Amino acid sequence: MPILLSVNVGMPKDVSWQGRNVYTGVWKYPVHGPAMVRRLNIDGDGQGDTNGHGGEQRAVLVYQIQSYQHWQQHFGRDDFGYGQFGENLTVDGLPDDEVCIGDRYRIGEAEFEVTQPRVTCYRVGLRLGEPELPALLVSHHRPGFYMRAIQEGHIQAGDQIEKTRTGPGRLSVADTDALLYLPGRDLAKLRLAMQIPALSPGWQDSFRELLDAADSSDTSAAPAPAPAPAPASTGPAWDGFRALRVAEVVPENTTVSSIHLAAPDGTRLPAARAGQYLTLRIPGAAQPAPVRSYSLSSAPDTGNYRISVKHEPHGTASGFLTTRLRPGAVLEVAAARGEFVLAKGTGPVLLVSAGIGLTPVLSMLHELAAGGSDREVWWIHGARSPQEHPLAAEAHALLTSLPHAHEHVFYSAATPEERRRAHAADGRLTKDKLIALSLPADATAYVCGPASFMADMQHALTTAGIAPARIHTELFGALPSINPGLSGQSTRPPHRPPGPPGTGPQVTFARSGISAPFPDGKRSVLELADACDVPTRWSCRTGVCHTCATRILSGGITYSPAPLELPPDGEVLICCAQPDSDIVLDM
Repeated sequence: MPILLSVNVGMPKDVSWQGRNVYTGVWKYPVHGPAMVRRLNIDGDGQGDTNGHGGEQRAVLVYQIQSYQHWQQHFGRDDFGYGQFGENLTVDGLPDDEVCIGDRYRIGEAEFEVTQPRVTCYRVGLRLGEPELPALLVSHHRPGFYMRAIQEGHIQAGDQIEKTRTGPGRLSVADTDALLYLPGRDLAKLRLAMQIPALSPGWQDSFRELLDAADSSDTSAAPAPAPAPAPASTGPAWDGFRALRVAEVVPENTTVSSIHLAAPDGTRLPAARAGQYLTLRIPGAAQPAPVRSYSLSSAPDTGNYRISVKHEPHGTASGFLTTRLRPGAVLEVAAARGEFVLAKGTGPVLLVSAGIGLTPVLSMLHELAAGGSDREVWWIHGARSPQEHPLAAEAHALLTSLPHAHEHVFYSAATPEERRRAHAADGRLTKDKLIALSLPADATAYVCGPASFMADMQHALTTAGIAPARIHTELFGALPSINPGLSGQSTRPPHRPPGPPGTGPQVTFARSGISAPFPDGKRSVLELADACDVPTRWSCRTGVCHTCATRILSGGITYSPAPLELPPDGEVLICCAQPDSDIVLDM
Protein backbone atom coordinates (compact mmCIF):
# COMPACT_ATOMS: atom_id res chain seq x y z
CA MET A 1 0.00 0.00 0.00
CA PRO A 2 1.29 3.54 -0.77
CA ILE A 3 2.75 5.42 2.19
CA LEU A 4 2.99 9.11 3.06
CA LEU A 5 6.70 9.68 3.65
CA SER A 6 6.69 13.37 4.53
CA VAL A 7 4.35 16.35 4.93
CA ASN A 8 6.09 19.55 3.75
CA VAL A 9 5.07 23.18 4.21
CA GLY A 10 6.60 26.60 3.77
CA MET A 11 5.43 30.19 3.63
CA PRO A 12 6.29 32.42 0.66
CA LYS A 13 9.49 34.44 0.82
CA ASP A 14 11.58 36.71 -1.41
CA VAL A 15 14.40 34.89 -3.20
CA SER A 16 17.12 36.58 -5.25
CA TRP A 17 17.19 35.39 -8.86
CA GLN A 18 19.05 36.94 -11.82
CA GLY A 19 19.24 40.29 -10.06
CA ARG A 20 15.53 40.33 -9.20
CA ASN A 21 13.28 39.19 -6.38
CA VAL A 22 10.95 36.25 -6.74
CA TYR A 23 8.21 35.90 -4.14
CA THR A 24 7.68 32.16 -3.96
CA GLY A 25 6.46 29.40 -1.69
CA VAL A 26 8.37 26.63 -3.51
CA TRP A 27 10.70 26.16 -0.51
CA LYS A 28 8.93 23.42 1.49
CA TYR A 29 10.30 21.58 4.54
CA PRO A 30 9.12 18.50 6.46
CA VAL A 31 6.64 18.81 9.32
CA HIS A 32 7.34 16.72 12.42
CA GLY A 33 4.13 15.28 13.83
CA PRO A 34 0.53 15.76 12.67
CA ALA A 35 -0.37 18.53 10.21
CA MET A 36 -3.88 19.90 9.71
CA VAL A 37 -5.22 19.80 6.16
CA ARG A 38 -7.85 22.42 5.34
CA ARG A 39 -9.86 23.21 2.21
CA LEU A 40 -7.34 25.68 0.87
CA ASN A 41 -4.08 24.56 2.37
CA ILE A 42 -2.14 22.74 5.03
CA ASP A 43 -1.59 24.77 8.19
CA GLY A 44 1.74 26.59 7.90
CA ASP A 45 1.81 26.46 4.10
CA GLY A 46 1.35 29.19 1.50
CA GLN A 47 1.91 30.14 -2.13
CA GLY A 48 3.49 33.24 -3.58
CA ASP A 49 1.65 33.16 -6.92
CA THR A 50 -1.96 32.24 -6.24
CA ASN A 51 -2.88 32.54 -9.92
CA GLY A 52 -0.95 29.37 -10.70
CA HIS A 53 -0.75 27.61 -7.33
CA GLY A 54 -2.92 27.04 -4.29
CA GLY A 55 -6.66 27.49 -3.93
CA GLU A 56 -9.31 24.83 -3.45
CA GLN A 57 -8.41 22.90 -6.61
CA ARG A 58 -4.70 22.88 -5.72
CA ALA A 59 -4.73 22.52 -1.97
CA VAL A 60 -1.83 20.04 -1.87
CA LEU A 61 0.88 19.02 -4.34
CA VAL A 62 2.02 15.39 -4.41
CA TYR A 63 5.38 14.04 -5.60
CA GLN A 64 6.74 10.52 -5.51
CA ILE A 65 9.98 9.20 -4.02
CA GLN A 66 10.37 7.13 -7.20
CA SER A 67 10.62 10.38 -9.18
CA TYR A 68 13.19 11.69 -6.69
CA GLN A 69 15.27 8.62 -7.46
CA HIS A 70 14.81 9.18 -11.21
CA TRP A 71 16.09 12.77 -11.00
CA GLN A 72 18.98 11.84 -8.73
CA GLN A 73 20.17 9.50 -11.44
CA HIS A 74 19.44 11.95 -14.26
CA PHE A 75 21.33 14.85 -12.67
CA GLY A 76 23.93 12.77 -10.87
CA ARG A 77 22.99 14.27 -7.51
CA ASP A 78 22.45 12.87 -4.04
CA ASP A 79 21.53 16.04 -2.14
CA PHE A 80 17.74 16.00 -2.41
CA GLY A 81 15.53 16.28 0.66
CA TYR A 82 11.79 15.97 1.14
CA GLY A 83 9.91 18.99 -0.19
CA GLN A 84 12.65 19.95 -2.62
CA PHE A 85 10.34 19.65 -5.63
CA GLY A 86 7.91 22.05 -3.98
CA GLU A 87 5.52 19.27 -3.00
CA ASN A 88 3.41 19.15 0.14
CA LEU A 89 3.19 15.36 0.23
CA THR A 90 6.17 13.14 -0.56
CA VAL A 91 4.80 9.64 -1.14
CA ASP A 92 6.02 6.14 -1.83
CA GLY A 93 3.82 4.98 -4.70
CA LEU A 94 1.04 6.81 -6.62
CA PRO A 95 2.96 7.05 -9.93
CA ASP A 96 1.80 9.67 -12.43
CA ASP A 97 1.08 7.07 -15.11
CA GLU A 98 -1.30 5.16 -12.79
CA VAL A 99 -3.02 7.84 -10.70
CA CYS A 100 -6.05 9.23 -12.58
CA ILE A 101 -7.90 12.53 -12.51
CA GLY A 102 -10.81 12.10 -10.11
CA ASP A 103 -9.18 9.36 -8.03
CA ARG A 104 -9.82 9.77 -4.32
CA TYR A 105 -7.47 8.84 -1.47
CA ARG A 106 -7.81 8.73 2.31
CA ILE A 107 -4.71 9.72 4.28
CA GLY A 108 -5.07 9.85 8.06
CA GLU A 109 -8.21 11.82 8.88
CA ALA A 110 -8.37 13.61 5.51
CA GLU A 111 -9.67 12.62 2.11
CA PHE A 112 -8.44 14.03 -1.20
CA GLU A 113 -9.42 14.09 -4.88
CA VAL A 114 -6.90 14.37 -7.76
CA THR A 115 -7.66 17.48 -9.85
CA GLN A 116 -4.79 18.17 -12.27
CA PRO A 117 -1.08 17.70 -12.98
CA ARG A 118 1.48 20.14 -11.58
CA VAL A 119 1.51 23.54 -13.28
CA THR A 120 4.71 23.84 -15.30
CA CYS A 121 6.64 26.69 -13.68
CA TYR A 122 10.19 28.01 -13.64
CA ARG A 123 10.26 28.14 -9.84
CA VAL A 124 10.74 24.39 -9.37
CA GLY A 125 13.88 24.75 -11.53
CA LEU A 126 14.92 27.72 -9.40
CA ARG A 127 14.51 25.65 -6.23
CA LEU A 128 16.60 22.77 -7.58
CA GLY A 129 19.15 24.94 -9.40
CA GLU A 130 18.20 23.13 -12.63
CA PRO A 131 16.62 25.70 -15.01
CA GLU A 132 15.55 23.10 -17.58
CA LEU A 133 13.60 21.05 -15.02
CA PRO A 134 10.09 22.39 -15.90
CA ALA A 135 10.45 20.99 -19.43
CA LEU A 136 11.97 17.75 -18.17
CA LEU A 137 9.07 17.14 -15.78
CA VAL A 138 6.78 17.07 -18.82
CA SER A 139 9.00 15.26 -21.30
CA HIS A 140 9.90 12.56 -18.74
CA HIS A 141 6.20 12.21 -17.78
CA ARG A 142 6.89 12.89 -14.09
CA PRO A 143 5.01 16.12 -13.26
CA GLY A 144 3.38 15.18 -9.94
CA PHE A 145 -0.19 16.24 -9.27
CA TYR A 146 -2.51 18.42 -7.23
CA MET A 147 -5.38 17.31 -5.02
CA ARG A 148 -8.25 19.11 -3.36
CA ALA A 149 -9.26 18.30 0.19
CA ILE A 150 -12.81 16.95 0.28
CA GLN A 151 -12.54 16.17 3.99
CA GLU A 152 -10.36 18.14 6.35
CA GLY A 153 -8.27 16.43 9.01
CA HIS A 154 -4.84 15.66 10.39
CA ILE A 155 -2.22 13.71 8.46
CA GLN A 156 1.38 12.79 9.26
CA ALA A 157 4.38 10.92 7.90
CA GLY A 158 3.86 7.17 8.04
CA ASP A 159 0.13 7.28 7.25
CA GLN A 160 -1.04 4.69 4.77
CA ILE A 161 -2.72 5.98 1.58
CA GLU A 162 -6.00 4.19 0.83
CA LYS A 163 -7.72 4.59 -2.52
CA THR A 164 -11.44 5.18 -1.95
CA ARG A 165 -12.64 5.82 -5.53
CA THR A 166 -11.38 5.53 -9.09
CA GLY A 167 -11.88 8.59 -11.28
CA PRO A 168 -14.29 8.31 -14.21
CA GLY A 169 -12.55 7.71 -17.52
CA ARG A 170 -9.32 6.42 -15.98
CA LEU A 171 -7.29 9.30 -17.51
CA SER A 172 -3.88 9.28 -15.86
CA VAL A 173 -2.03 12.34 -14.59
CA ALA A 174 0.79 11.71 -17.10
CA ASP A 175 -1.66 11.45 -20.02
CA THR A 176 -3.48 14.60 -18.89
CA ASP A 177 -0.20 16.51 -18.69
CA ALA A 178 0.78 15.36 -22.18
CA LEU A 179 -2.57 16.50 -23.61
CA LEU A 180 -1.80 20.08 -22.64
CA TYR A 181 1.92 20.34 -23.23
CA LEU A 182 2.98 17.81 -25.88
CA PRO A 183 2.23 17.57 -29.62
CA GLY A 184 0.28 14.72 -31.25
CA ARG A 185 -2.73 15.11 -28.98
CA ASP A 186 -5.32 12.34 -28.86
CA LEU A 187 -8.62 14.16 -29.48
CA ALA A 188 -10.58 11.28 -27.98
CA LYS A 189 -8.66 11.70 -24.73
CA LEU A 190 -9.25 15.46 -24.85
CA ARG A 191 -12.99 14.86 -25.09
CA LEU A 192 -12.77 12.30 -22.32
CA ALA A 193 -10.97 14.80 -20.09
CA MET A 194 -13.80 17.31 -20.57
CA GLN A 195 -16.23 14.76 -19.11
CA ILE A 196 -14.33 14.36 -15.81
CA PRO A 197 -15.97 16.64 -13.21
CA ALA A 198 -12.92 16.58 -10.94
CA LEU A 199 -10.63 18.18 -13.56
CA SER A 200 -9.85 21.71 -12.41
CA PRO A 201 -11.64 24.57 -14.26
CA GLY A 202 -8.39 26.05 -15.58
CA TRP A 203 -7.42 22.82 -17.30
CA GLN A 204 -10.95 22.38 -18.60
CA ASP A 205 -10.75 25.83 -20.21
CA SER A 206 -7.40 25.00 -21.82
CA PHE A 207 -8.70 21.71 -23.19
CA ARG A 208 -11.85 23.40 -24.49
CA GLU A 209 -9.72 25.84 -26.45
CA LEU A 210 -7.68 22.97 -27.91
CA LEU A 211 -10.85 21.12 -28.92
CA ASP A 212 -12.41 24.24 -30.46
CA ALA A 213 -9.25 24.80 -32.50
CA ALA A 214 -9.19 21.15 -33.62
CA ASP A 215 -12.90 21.11 -34.47
CA SER A 216 -12.66 24.33 -36.49
CA SER A 217 -9.91 22.84 -38.66
CA ASP A 218 -11.52 19.40 -39.06
CA THR A 219 -13.62 19.15 -42.21
CA SER A 220 -13.48 15.35 -42.48
CA ALA A 221 -17.02 14.94 -41.18
CA ALA A 222 -18.56 17.47 -43.54
CA PRO A 223 -19.79 16.60 -47.04
CA ALA A 224 -17.46 17.66 -49.83
CA PRO A 225 -18.42 21.19 -50.90
CA ALA A 226 -18.71 22.29 -54.49
CA PRO A 227 -15.42 23.52 -55.95
CA ALA A 228 -14.78 27.14 -55.01
CA PRO A 229 -11.92 29.59 -55.32
CA ALA A 230 -9.28 29.15 -52.65
CA PRO A 231 -9.78 31.61 -49.79
CA ALA A 232 -7.29 34.39 -49.27
CA SER A 233 -4.52 33.52 -46.86
CA THR A 234 -5.01 34.75 -43.32
CA GLY A 235 -1.25 35.04 -42.81
CA PRO A 236 0.92 38.06 -43.64
CA ALA A 237 0.94 39.04 -47.31
CA TRP A 238 4.75 38.72 -47.45
CA ASP A 239 7.58 37.53 -45.26
CA GLY A 240 9.98 39.89 -43.57
CA PHE A 241 10.38 43.44 -44.87
CA ARG A 242 9.95 44.73 -48.43
CA ALA A 243 10.78 48.12 -49.91
CA LEU A 244 7.84 50.52 -50.36
CA ARG A 245 8.05 53.96 -51.95
CA VAL A 246 6.78 57.07 -50.22
CA ALA A 247 4.23 58.43 -52.69
CA GLU A 248 3.09 61.44 -50.67
CA VAL A 249 3.54 63.09 -47.27
CA VAL A 250 0.50 65.12 -46.17
CA PRO A 251 0.60 67.32 -43.04
CA GLU A 252 -2.73 66.86 -41.25
CA ASN A 253 -1.97 69.41 -38.51
CA THR A 254 1.11 70.77 -36.75
CA THR A 255 2.08 67.39 -35.25
CA VAL A 256 0.50 64.68 -37.45
CA SER A 257 1.42 63.76 -41.01
CA SER A 258 -0.06 61.09 -43.24
CA ILE A 259 2.38 59.00 -45.26
CA HIS A 260 1.16 57.27 -48.40
CA LEU A 261 3.09 54.14 -49.41
CA ALA A 262 3.09 52.42 -52.78
CA ALA A 263 4.83 49.52 -54.47
CA PRO A 264 7.94 50.77 -56.33
CA ASP A 265 6.76 49.09 -59.55
CA GLY A 266 3.29 50.61 -59.37
CA THR A 267 1.43 47.35 -58.75
CA ARG A 268 -1.38 47.16 -56.22
CA LEU A 269 -0.38 46.37 -52.67
CA PRO A 270 -2.21 43.43 -51.07
CA ALA A 271 -5.42 44.22 -49.23
CA ALA A 272 -5.12 44.57 -45.48
CA ARG A 273 -7.85 44.33 -42.86
CA ALA A 274 -9.36 47.43 -41.33
CA GLY A 275 -7.60 48.06 -38.01
CA GLN A 276 -4.30 46.35 -38.83
CA TYR A 277 -0.88 47.99 -38.60
CA LEU A 278 2.36 48.17 -40.56
CA THR A 279 5.80 47.78 -39.04
CA LEU A 280 8.41 50.06 -40.61
CA ARG A 281 12.19 49.94 -40.59
CA ILE A 282 13.36 53.49 -41.23
CA PRO A 283 16.84 53.86 -42.73
CA GLY A 284 18.20 57.38 -42.32
CA ALA A 285 16.48 58.12 -39.03
CA ALA A 286 19.27 56.63 -36.88
CA GLN A 287 21.77 53.79 -36.67
CA PRO A 288 20.72 51.08 -36.37
CA ALA A 289 17.56 51.86 -38.34
CA PRO A 290 14.67 52.23 -35.87
CA VAL A 291 11.67 49.95 -36.20
CA ARG A 292 8.18 51.21 -35.32
CA SER A 293 4.56 50.13 -35.87
CA TYR A 294 1.76 52.40 -37.11
CA SER A 295 -1.91 51.70 -37.83
CA LEU A 296 -3.30 51.95 -41.30
CA SER A 297 -5.56 55.00 -41.36
CA SER A 298 -7.05 54.51 -44.83
CA ALA A 299 -9.46 52.11 -46.47
CA PRO A 300 -7.76 48.71 -46.36
CA ASP A 301 -8.09 47.82 -50.08
CA THR A 302 -7.10 50.81 -52.21
CA GLY A 303 -3.90 49.36 -53.67
CA ASN A 304 -1.77 51.73 -51.58
CA TYR A 305 -1.34 52.14 -47.81
CA ARG A 306 -1.63 55.21 -45.61
CA ILE A 307 -0.38 55.64 -42.07
CA SER A 308 -0.82 58.78 -39.97
CA VAL A 309 2.05 59.53 -37.59
CA LYS A 310 2.16 61.89 -34.63
CA HIS A 311 5.50 63.60 -33.94
CA GLU A 312 6.18 62.57 -30.36
CA PRO A 313 8.52 64.71 -28.23
CA HIS A 314 12.06 63.36 -28.61
CA GLY A 315 10.70 60.71 -31.02
CA THR A 316 13.54 59.72 -33.32
CA ALA A 317 11.39 57.75 -35.75
CA SER A 318 8.25 59.90 -35.61
CA GLY A 319 10.33 63.07 -35.92
CA PHE A 320 12.03 61.77 -39.05
CA LEU A 321 8.76 60.60 -40.63
CA THR A 322 6.89 63.86 -39.98
CA THR A 323 9.61 66.44 -40.68
CA ARG A 324 12.34 64.94 -42.88
CA LEU A 325 10.69 62.28 -45.02
CA ARG A 326 10.10 63.23 -48.65
CA PRO A 327 8.17 61.63 -51.54
CA GLY A 328 10.33 59.18 -53.43
CA ALA A 329 12.07 57.90 -50.30
CA VAL A 330 12.06 54.17 -49.64
CA LEU A 331 11.04 52.54 -46.37
CA GLU A 332 11.28 48.88 -45.41
CA VAL A 333 7.82 47.63 -44.46
CA ALA A 334 6.54 44.39 -42.96
CA ALA A 335 3.16 43.15 -44.14
CA ALA A 336 0.00 44.28 -42.36
CA ARG A 337 -0.63 42.40 -39.13
CA GLY A 338 -2.83 42.58 -36.06
CA GLU A 339 -5.96 41.07 -34.53
CA PHE A 340 -7.64 44.42 -33.80
CA VAL A 341 -9.82 44.17 -36.90
CA LEU A 342 -13.39 44.98 -37.83
CA ALA A 343 -15.47 41.81 -37.60
CA LYS A 344 -18.26 41.02 -40.01
CA GLY A 345 -21.79 41.32 -38.72
CA THR A 346 -24.98 43.34 -38.73
CA GLY A 347 -25.08 44.68 -35.17
CA PRO A 348 -24.12 48.15 -33.95
CA VAL A 349 -20.47 49.20 -34.05
CA LEU A 350 -18.82 51.53 -31.54
CA LEU A 351 -15.57 53.22 -32.66
CA VAL A 352 -14.06 54.84 -29.57
CA SER A 353 -10.74 56.69 -29.63
CA ALA A 354 -8.59 59.42 -28.15
CA GLY A 355 -5.80 61.43 -29.76
CA ILE A 356 -3.84 59.62 -32.47
CA GLY A 357 -5.66 56.44 -31.42
CA LEU A 358 -8.25 57.35 -34.03
CA THR A 359 -6.15 55.86 -36.86
CA PRO A 360 -7.18 52.18 -36.71
CA VAL A 361 -10.85 52.96 -36.08
CA LEU A 362 -10.76 55.48 -38.94
CA SER A 363 -9.67 52.61 -41.20
CA MET A 364 -12.68 50.66 -39.93
CA LEU A 365 -14.91 53.65 -40.67
CA HIS A 366 -13.52 53.77 -44.21
CA GLU A 367 -14.41 50.10 -44.69
CA LEU A 368 -17.95 50.60 -43.41
CA ALA A 369 -18.49 53.61 -45.67
CA ALA A 370 -16.94 51.96 -48.74
CA GLY A 371 -19.31 49.01 -48.33
CA GLY A 372 -22.37 51.23 -47.87
CA SER A 373 -23.01 49.62 -44.51
CA ASP A 374 -26.45 50.01 -42.99
CA ARG A 375 -25.16 49.06 -39.54
CA GLU A 376 -25.63 51.48 -36.68
CA VAL A 377 -22.21 53.15 -36.32
CA TRP A 378 -21.14 55.25 -33.35
CA TRP A 379 -18.05 57.47 -33.70
CA ILE A 380 -16.87 58.64 -30.25
CA HIS A 381 -13.61 60.58 -30.08
CA GLY A 382 -11.78 62.70 -27.53
CA ALA A 383 -9.13 65.37 -28.24
CA ARG A 384 -7.85 68.56 -26.65
CA SER A 385 -8.97 70.93 -29.42
CA PRO A 386 -9.57 71.16 -33.18
CA GLN A 387 -5.85 71.87 -33.63
CA GLU A 388 -5.10 68.46 -32.09
CA HIS A 389 -7.84 66.58 -33.93
CA PRO A 390 -6.34 65.36 -37.22
CA LEU A 391 -8.50 63.91 -39.99
CA ALA A 392 -11.64 65.29 -38.37
CA ALA A 393 -13.20 66.48 -41.63
CA GLU A 394 -12.48 63.11 -43.27
CA ALA A 395 -14.16 61.19 -40.44
CA HIS A 396 -17.16 63.55 -40.51
CA ALA A 397 -17.60 63.10 -44.25
CA LEU A 398 -17.51 59.31 -43.93
CA LEU A 399 -20.08 59.39 -41.13
CA THR A 400 -22.35 61.63 -43.20
CA SER A 401 -22.39 58.95 -45.91
CA LEU A 402 -23.66 56.29 -43.50
CA PRO A 403 -27.43 56.16 -42.92
CA HIS A 404 -27.30 55.12 -39.25
CA ALA A 405 -24.29 57.03 -37.90
CA HIS A 406 -23.87 58.85 -34.59
CA GLU A 407 -20.96 61.26 -34.10
CA HIS A 408 -19.82 62.42 -30.65
CA VAL A 409 -16.64 64.48 -30.27
CA PHE A 410 -15.29 65.80 -26.97
CA TYR A 411 -12.79 68.69 -26.70
CA SER A 412 -11.11 69.19 -23.33
CA ALA A 413 -9.24 72.47 -24.08
CA ALA A 414 -11.21 74.29 -26.79
CA THR A 415 -13.01 77.61 -26.84
CA PRO A 416 -16.82 77.68 -26.90
CA GLU A 417 -16.69 78.85 -30.53
CA GLU A 418 -14.37 76.00 -31.52
CA ARG A 419 -16.66 73.49 -29.89
CA ARG A 420 -19.71 75.04 -31.57
CA ARG A 421 -18.17 74.84 -35.04
CA ALA A 422 -17.17 71.20 -34.50
CA HIS A 423 -20.43 70.24 -32.72
CA ALA A 424 -18.18 68.98 -29.93
CA ALA A 425 -19.02 68.49 -26.28
CA ASP A 426 -17.06 70.16 -23.50
CA GLY A 427 -14.45 68.28 -21.49
CA ARG A 428 -12.68 64.95 -21.57
CA LEU A 429 -14.36 61.77 -22.73
CA THR A 430 -14.99 60.04 -19.40
CA LYS A 431 -16.80 56.99 -18.14
CA ASP A 432 -19.87 58.99 -17.06
CA LYS A 433 -20.09 60.82 -20.39
CA LEU A 434 -19.84 57.57 -22.33
CA ILE A 435 -22.56 55.93 -20.25
CA ALA A 436 -24.78 59.01 -20.74
CA LEU A 437 -24.84 58.38 -24.51
CA SER A 438 -27.19 55.39 -23.99
CA LEU A 439 -25.17 53.07 -26.17
CA PRO A 440 -26.79 49.91 -27.59
CA ALA A 441 -26.00 46.94 -25.34
CA ASP A 442 -25.65 44.55 -28.30
CA ALA A 443 -22.90 46.65 -29.90
CA THR A 444 -19.33 45.55 -30.66
CA ALA A 445 -16.80 48.12 -29.50
CA TYR A 446 -13.32 48.95 -30.83
CA VAL A 447 -11.25 51.17 -28.53
CA CYS A 448 -7.85 52.75 -29.18
CA GLY A 449 -5.90 55.39 -27.30
CA PRO A 450 -3.58 55.72 -24.30
CA ALA A 451 -3.57 52.72 -21.98
CA SER A 452 -5.35 54.57 -19.15
CA PHE A 453 -8.03 55.78 -21.56
CA MET A 454 -8.65 52.26 -22.85
CA ALA A 455 -8.93 50.91 -19.31
CA ASP A 456 -11.47 53.62 -18.44
CA MET A 457 -13.49 52.99 -21.59
CA GLN A 458 -13.52 49.22 -21.06
CA HIS A 459 -14.93 49.80 -17.58
CA ALA A 460 -17.48 52.29 -18.89
CA LEU A 461 -18.62 50.01 -21.69
CA THR A 462 -19.11 47.02 -19.41
CA THR A 463 -21.01 49.27 -16.98
CA ALA A 464 -23.20 50.29 -19.94
CA GLY A 465 -24.12 46.62 -20.40
CA ILE A 466 -21.80 45.63 -23.25
CA ALA A 467 -20.36 42.13 -22.84
CA PRO A 468 -16.58 42.13 -22.25
CA ALA A 469 -16.12 39.70 -25.15
CA ARG A 470 -17.51 42.39 -27.47
CA ILE A 471 -14.98 45.02 -26.38
CA HIS A 472 -11.73 45.06 -28.37
CA THR A 473 -8.71 47.26 -27.67
CA GLU A 474 -5.49 48.07 -29.49
CA LEU A 475 -2.28 48.78 -27.58
CA PHE A 476 0.69 49.91 -29.65
CA GLY A 477 3.22 49.85 -26.89
CA ALA A 478 4.59 46.61 -25.54
CA LEU A 479 2.00 44.21 -24.17
CA PRO A 480 1.59 44.06 -20.38
CA SER A 481 4.12 41.81 -18.70
CA ILE A 482 3.38 38.33 -17.41
CA ASN A 483 6.20 37.62 -14.94
CA PRO A 484 4.77 35.30 -12.28
CA GLY A 485 6.36 35.62 -8.87
CA LEU A 486 8.54 38.68 -9.50
CA SER A 487 8.19 41.27 -6.78
CA GLY A 488 9.45 44.78 -6.15
CA GLN A 489 10.07 45.49 -9.83
CA SER A 490 10.83 49.07 -10.80
CA THR A 491 9.22 50.20 -14.02
CA ARG A 492 11.88 51.57 -16.33
CA PRO A 493 11.52 52.45 -20.00
CA PRO A 494 13.18 49.94 -22.35
CA HIS A 495 16.88 50.62 -22.98
CA ARG A 496 19.91 49.01 -24.55
CA PRO A 497 21.46 46.34 -22.31
CA PRO A 498 24.19 47.40 -19.90
CA GLY A 499 27.77 46.44 -20.51
CA PRO A 500 29.82 46.07 -23.69
CA PRO A 501 27.82 45.55 -26.91
CA GLY A 502 27.29 41.96 -27.99
CA THR A 503 28.79 40.50 -31.14
CA GLY A 504 25.78 38.47 -32.30
CA PRO A 505 22.97 39.28 -34.74
CA GLN A 506 20.91 42.42 -34.24
CA VAL A 507 17.73 41.85 -32.20
CA THR A 508 15.00 44.48 -32.54
CA PHE A 509 12.02 44.74 -30.20
CA ALA A 510 9.64 46.63 -32.47
CA ARG A 511 6.96 47.70 -29.97
CA SER A 512 9.57 48.85 -27.48
CA GLY A 513 11.76 50.66 -30.01
CA ILE A 514 14.99 48.95 -28.89
CA SER A 515 17.68 47.25 -30.98
CA ALA A 516 20.81 45.58 -29.70
CA PRO A 517 23.32 42.96 -30.87
CA PHE A 518 22.73 39.60 -29.23
CA PRO A 519 25.18 39.53 -26.32
CA ASP A 520 27.79 36.89 -25.74
CA GLY A 521 26.76 34.59 -22.92
CA LYS A 522 22.99 35.12 -23.12
CA ARG A 523 21.02 31.89 -23.34
CA SER A 524 17.92 33.28 -25.04
CA VAL A 525 16.20 36.27 -26.59
CA LEU A 526 14.11 36.42 -23.41
CA GLU A 527 17.24 37.03 -21.33
CA LEU A 528 18.20 39.89 -23.66
CA ALA A 529 14.68 41.37 -23.35
CA ASP A 530 14.95 41.14 -19.57
CA ALA A 531 18.31 42.95 -19.67
CA CYS A 532 16.70 45.72 -21.76
CA ASP A 533 13.66 46.05 -19.46
CA VAL A 534 11.45 45.21 -22.44
CA PRO A 535 8.12 43.98 -21.04
CA THR A 536 8.07 40.19 -21.33
CA ARG A 537 5.51 37.41 -20.95
CA TRP A 538 6.62 34.00 -19.65
CA SER A 539 6.03 31.28 -17.09
CA CYS A 540 8.11 28.13 -17.59
CA ARG A 541 11.12 29.69 -19.41
CA THR A 542 11.90 26.27 -20.93
CA GLY A 543 9.70 25.99 -24.04
CA VAL A 544 6.70 24.24 -22.48
CA CYS A 545 3.88 26.65 -21.68
CA HIS A 546 4.00 28.93 -24.79
CA THR A 547 3.26 32.01 -22.67
CA CYS A 548 6.28 33.68 -24.32
CA ALA A 549 5.15 32.98 -27.92
CA THR A 550 5.89 36.16 -29.90
CA ARG A 551 5.41 37.17 -33.53
CA ILE A 552 8.65 37.32 -35.51
CA LEU A 553 8.54 39.88 -38.31
CA SER A 554 11.84 39.01 -39.96
CA GLY A 555 14.93 36.89 -39.51
CA GLY A 556 15.55 33.39 -38.26
CA ILE A 557 16.16 31.68 -34.93
CA THR A 558 17.40 28.40 -33.54
CA TYR A 559 16.20 26.72 -30.37
CA SER A 560 18.25 25.47 -27.44
CA PRO A 561 16.77 23.59 -25.74
CA ALA A 562 14.24 22.50 -28.35
CA PRO A 563 10.67 23.29 -27.24
CA LEU A 564 8.42 20.34 -26.53
CA GLU A 565 5.98 21.66 -29.14
CA LEU A 566 6.73 24.24 -31.83
CA PRO A 567 4.62 27.41 -31.89
CA PRO A 568 2.47 28.33 -34.93
CA ASP A 569 4.21 29.60 -38.06
CA GLY A 570 5.28 33.21 -37.66
CA GLU A 571 5.80 32.92 -33.91
CA VAL A 572 8.81 32.00 -31.78
CA LEU A 573 9.25 30.94 -28.18
CA ILE A 574 11.68 33.58 -26.97
CA CYS A 575 12.51 31.71 -23.75
CA CYS A 576 14.63 29.18 -25.66
CA ALA A 577 15.31 31.02 -28.95
CA GLN A 578 18.64 32.41 -30.15
CA PRO A 579 18.95 34.50 -33.32
CA ASP A 580 20.88 33.03 -36.23
CA SER A 581 20.39 36.25 -38.26
CA ASP A 582 19.16 39.76 -37.55
CA ILE A 583 15.60 39.45 -36.21
CA VAL A 584 12.67 41.80 -35.55
CA LEU A 585 10.15 40.78 -32.89
CA ASP A 586 6.70 42.23 -32.28
CA MET A 587 7.34 43.09 -28.63
